[in-house]
Amino acid sequence: MTLKYLIPSLICFVGTTLFAQERPNIVLIMTDDQGYGDLSIMGNPVLETPHIDSLAREGASMDAFYVSPVCSPTRASLMTGRYAYRTRLVDTFKGRSMMDPEEFTIAEALSDSGYKTGIFGKWHLGDNYPLRATDQGFQESLIHLGGGLGQPSEPRENNRRYTNAILFRNNQQVQTQGYCTDVYFDGAIEFIDQSLQAKKPFFSYIATNAPHSPYHDVPEALYRKYKNKDLSPVLLGNDKDADTVARVYAMVENIDQNVGKLLAHLDKREAARNTIVIFMVDNGPNTRRYIGPSRGKKNEVHDGGIRSPFFMRWPAQLKAGAHNDQIAAHIDVMPTLLEAAQVTLPPNHPFDGRSILPLLKGESPEWPDRSLILQIHRGDAPTPLHHIAVREQRWKLAHPTGFSNDIMPSDIPFELYDMEADPGETDNLYEQRPEISKRLMRTYERWFADVSSTRPDNYAPPRIILGTPHETHTTLSTQDMRATDDGGAWLLSFENNKTYDVEFLWKEPVANLTLELQVGNVRKTLNIKSATDTDRIQNIKIPNGNAALSARILNGNKKQIPYHIVLIQK
Repeated sequence: MTLKYLIPSLICFVGTTLFAQERPNIVLIMTDDQGYGDLSIMGNPVLETPHIDSLAREGASMDAFYVSPVCSPTRASLMTGRYAYRTRLVDTFKGRSMMDPEEFTIAEALSDSGYKTGIFGKWHLGDNYPLRATDQGFQESLIHLGGGLGQPSEPRENNRRYTNAILFRNNQQVQTQGYCTDVYFDGAIEFIDQSLQAKKPFFSYIATNAPHSPYHDVPEALYRKYKNKDLSPVLLGNDKDADTVARVYAMVENIDQNVGKLLAHLDKREAARNTIVIFMVDNGPNTRRYIGPSRGKKNEVHDGGIRSPFFMRWPAQLKAGAHNDQIAAHIDVMPTLLEAAQVTLPPNHPFDGRSILPLLKGESPEWPDRSLILQIHRGDAPTPLHHIAVREQRWKLAHPTGFSNDIMPSDIPFELYDMEADPGETDNLYEQRPEISKRLMRTYERWFADVSSTRPDNYAPPRIILGTPHETHTTLSTQDMRATDDGGAWLLSFENNKTYDVEFLWKEPVANLTLELQVGNVRKTLNIKSATDTDRIQNIKIPNGNAALSARILNGNKKQIPYHIVLIQK
């Protein structure tokens, strides 16, 4: 029996009946590309975020909280309490952003212990069975696919819309009305009401895709508000970024308004006192803009790229306005929330994180210095020492070799910073303090060897499984297509000897085209003469087992590869 399916049977319950006290509800809010400095409470001189700010004033804050430089690794760590490299996830696209389905998630742990679980917004850990949010413990799901609206997984008819977007409710395509962030919060509020009516504790994960790009579709009134403001105090790059920042800030204030709506609803339902509300972000800001005392942005391993606010309001347990400066990270969220929910996993459950609940409560537990390691870069597998940050309470080792580089450049020096004396990372002490540099280097080397040996063939991607009743229409996009020498392929596994129709979808009509489909050893050819944006090959019998699927153009415009390929189980 695998670890994932063993753990639920070992979850412990505390109390004479089921629990010693009423378990808290949980709302976890994580925005996309917002950045540590995109809040007025963080000193931003332009933005207005009173409702998110209130979570800090009325709750407890971790003042040195870290996430990964980009989104998917943060999401994998948030869901599992483990470093992303343990989960087979190594990047954000090209089949590298798929979390191993054997991972045991916070949604599974809470669902198994009696919580209602819902996700609203962004999952980004796999679009198909068995990788979807609903396969990983979420009972209710209202999400977009892939990395975001305007990205390769979205239905072609969505046309990059944030307003009236096509989303997926429990894996079924739905047309929504309203701005996407409003839709996610409205869905979460409806889910909360259903949970309260059922007298069930709830876990509501609200993961907005705002303020991620594209920026063309933002709340218009808020855009005009920031467009008419003087943004020079927050612009760290070129002045031409002002329009983009105005659009980002419009999305951020819209998020804040929705947080206010959510908090007011919890008050109205008299549920606020025993509801945990957490606010955090997934990585640094997506432009060079105000980031407080730090330097850097999304994709980077300086603090501006990896530091997140972390506010946790829980009136029943936490003192308003409390702060703690111990370093903490995304890997700590799952163990923290499970402790709050009185869900105890076996002591040997392989968390990398630890519960920070005692720190948030203002207690003084024994808390030895720890090391947090953050690494991510493009490519099918990680390279040792490539684009890393190693953070202790005082010291930080960085090797900023560039997220976008598949191959590590050889001419980028290492950096060492005293974060107590130099939070802006301006004085590189790597050569002056060799004893510290070597110690942190050894820490990193032990960590990399450990996470890389989590599973046999540790960085081989999970496979999409077809042929089960869990997903009878499987849509493939370039989000999950692995790069190959002759284009790309999807890594699949087939069960139950099914027959399929394979449908090809293009964004624009194609004509005079010959396309070859290959699934393992099965090859089929499709000839398209008249202009069409949809065609299919019918009744393909695919044997059981692992197979790569690819489609290539034999005759015609080589660039006219289908936008999506849909396998329809018969």
